[in-house]
This record gives sequence, C-alpha cells and structure tokens, in this order.
Amino acid sequence: MSTYSALPLAALALLVGCGGPSNQEKQEAAANTPAQTLTTPAAEPVHLPAPYATKSVTHRVNIQPWPAGRTPTAPPGFSVAEYAGNLDSPRWFYVAPNGDVLVAEASTIPMTMTKKVAAELKLDKSRSLRDHSANRITLFRDTNQDGKPDLRTTFLANLSQPFGMLIVGNAFYVANTDGVLRFPYQPGATKIAGSGQRMLDLPKGGYNNHWTRNLLASADGSKIYVTVGSGSNVQEHGAENEVRRANILEINPDGTGEKIYASGLRNPIGLQWQPGTGKLWAVVNERDELGDELVPDYFTSVKEGGFYGWPYSYYGQNEEPRRKNERPDLVKKALVPDVPLGAHVAALGLTFYDKDAFPAKYRHGAFIGEHGSWNRSQYAGYKVVFVPFANGQPSGPPEDFLTGFLAGGDSKDAYGRPVGVTTLPDGSLLVADDAGDKIWRVSAVH
Repeated sequence: MSTYSALPLAALALLVGCGGPSNQEKQEAAANTPAQTLTTPAAEPVHLPAPYATKSVTHRVNIQPWPAGRTPTAPPGFSVAEYAGNLDSPRWFYVAPNGDVLVAEASTIPMTMTKKVAAELKLDKSRSLRDHSANRITLFRDTNQDGKPDLRTTFLANLSQPFGMLIVGNAFYVANTDGVLRFPYQPGATKIAGSGQRMLDLPKGGYNNHWTRNLLASADGSKIYVTVGSGSNVQEHGAENEVRRANILEINPDGTGEKIYASGLRNPIGLQWQPGTGKLWAVVNERDELGDELVPDYFTSVKEGGFYGWPYSYYGQNEEPRRKNERPDLVKKALVPDVPLGAHVAALGLTFYDKDAFPAKYRHGAFIGEHGSWNRSQYAGYKVVFVPFANGQPSGPPEDFLTGFLAGGDSKDAYGRPVGVTTLPDGSLLVADDAGDKIWRVSAVH
C-alpha cells in the first residue's frame, strides 16, 4: 500500500493554486484590451477576445486503451494502420538518410512532492505526467518496404528526457532536456554505445511539458538550431529563470558560437525548413490562464533576430496583463505569427509534405500534431491538422486530417494524443501517439 494513501485528495491535486490576478485586475485587463480581429501576415484572420472573457479552467482527458481494431480517422482515400506498439511515450521522430526511423521515448516526470505523489498514484488520467521516463531512442527498419518495420532495436539508452535527434556527417546528436550530446555514427548502425560528448549545456526542465529540446541542422550542416521552451507560464518565477529560454538558439556543430536566433517564442517545438524557399518555420505553444480562446498557438515563419512577444505580449503587440508596462520597447517589436492554430491545442509536431504519394493538394503543405488542451472548457486539439500552401505561402486555414483520438460526445475519454509527425521515403506519414504508446502510419490508397 502506498505511503501516500492517507493524504487528503487536495494535497494530491496536479495543479496548485498560486494566487494570480485579482478580480479587479482582471476587469481592468479586459477593459484595456478589448476583443479584436487581426489579419496575420499569411492573410489568416484571428479573433482575440478580451483577457479573462471566460474563466480559466483545468479540463483533462481520461486516457483509455485503444479499442481493438480502432484507429485514428483520416480523410477518404487514406488508410491508417498501427506502425508500432508497446512503446513508452513515443514523442519524436528522426528519419535517417537510409530510411531508418528513430523514435525518442521520454515523459514529463514529477519535480515536486505533490506531482511525485500524483504520478505514483496515477492520478493524472491524461498521461501527461508519469512516474518514470523511458529515456531511450528506439530504431525501426523496414527492410522489405511493406510499410511495417521488421527490425526494432534500442538505438541509444540511458539518456535524460531525449527529444530532438540529428545526423550530421558521421555524428549523431541528441537533445536531452539538460544539454546536447554528440556520438560517433556510422551509416546503417542499429545501436550506439557510450556516454557521448556533451556539446552544449541547457537549462533543465520547464513549465509543464517545456522540457523538450528539438534540433535542426542548416542545409549545409554548418549550423544547428536548438529549441528551448520557457520555464514558466508568463515569467512568474522571474526573468533570471528564463535566461536562454523561450528561444531558438543557433550553435556550430562543435557546440561553439551560441547565439539567439529568435526569441519570445514561449515553447517552440516543431522546427522545419520549408522546401523550395529555405525559410525556417516553427509551431509554438502559447500561454495559459487567460481564458478559453487566449492565446492561440501558432505556426509561423521565423525571422532571424525576430521577437515574438513572450512574455510581454501575445499575438503581436497585445500587451500581456500580467506583465503590464514592464517592457514596452519589446512589445513594440513583437511580430505577428502567420497561422493561428487555436488556443490551448498544444501544437507540437511539424513536417512539410515534400513527397508525391498523397494527392496534389497536400504537396508543399504542412502537417501539425496537436497534443490537445488541458486549459479549456471544451477539448481542443487531439488531432493532426494540415495547412495548405501555394506559391510558398499558407493558402488557407488549418484543416482536420487525422482525428478520432477523442472518444467524442460528452465523454472525457481519449485513446491517444498525437505529438511528432514525419514523412517516410515512401510518402506515408507517421504520427507518434505518446498517450496511446503507439505509432500510426497514414498512407494514400491508390
């Protein structure tokens, strides 16, 4: 029997109230920042209600096992199948030059006594918080090209909440939550041993799921980009806690030359070069506790040296009421993101579709994995969406592509939560389902 079983339920709450704005402050914020509709650089309208127009709530799903024979749902003309199961919180992909699929398995782990107790007693039914992290990378290889892997092996173990992966030349990089490691790599290798060389230290952990660190190399391999999410919701722990956070960092492959490539990005995760234009794009999680419809997560091109508002403003130059009058100079500099994705959808995964197996409408567009909301009265996200592109620019709002992760209706049940997305050499799409402990493969039916 757990030693914690006698504790009152209030002590086991996942989220502990910590004050926050008074009712008067909320009323003033709503009066000073009226509702508005903006047009983004990609000509997408985004409606921003006044802050606190709705009450901030905690509304989590209850994860249930996928029913036998049930899969997520794709549009007509597509087939969905389980690519791999029995994983331990698969979150992110990297496809090696030879087609091997590398999958980072890692979880949010408790850092406070309250959350340690909650994890041990499995009180978080959404599986966002677990009592362990697998801390490994698993390799899958499909040797006969039938869409199902016939080799599965532990590629690298004993890591520290790994996420981003990268091969540059004969080096394999992995981004742990506390730093970037480099290992010798030979093409076709099915495992790596050793502790690796530490190339870069990073601030450990972060607010909610902000422990994830992604990696992306420049086209010529001369630079590596590292995402680092914020350590708080809106800098409530002080500016010193946010040093080098809420940024995309740029380094040389040997770890030297660090600089901030772009800032004010609360939690940038998906990071991709756009085929054809070479522009850098990212998906970003925005802040919580301003109401159901604030602030929209977004998908945006990233300008070198650009500032995107966090924590002082949101969706451009809308001042954050909890950081009022602190940095008007930065508020004036804040850029408006390109594509709004909806508030609290937890946009994480990103891949541009540069293959030709899917119908023509999907070519050059972007698939985005939305992990799903916890800070909204009605669930949002829990799906993969598609953003169409034309002439190098977004050409329409996000469209549902892979759904069915929620049980639907008034049920609080969900079967999975999508995170990373990637395309395979055969043109199919892989989706990591960290709550369902599965990987799904979406292919076109010809």
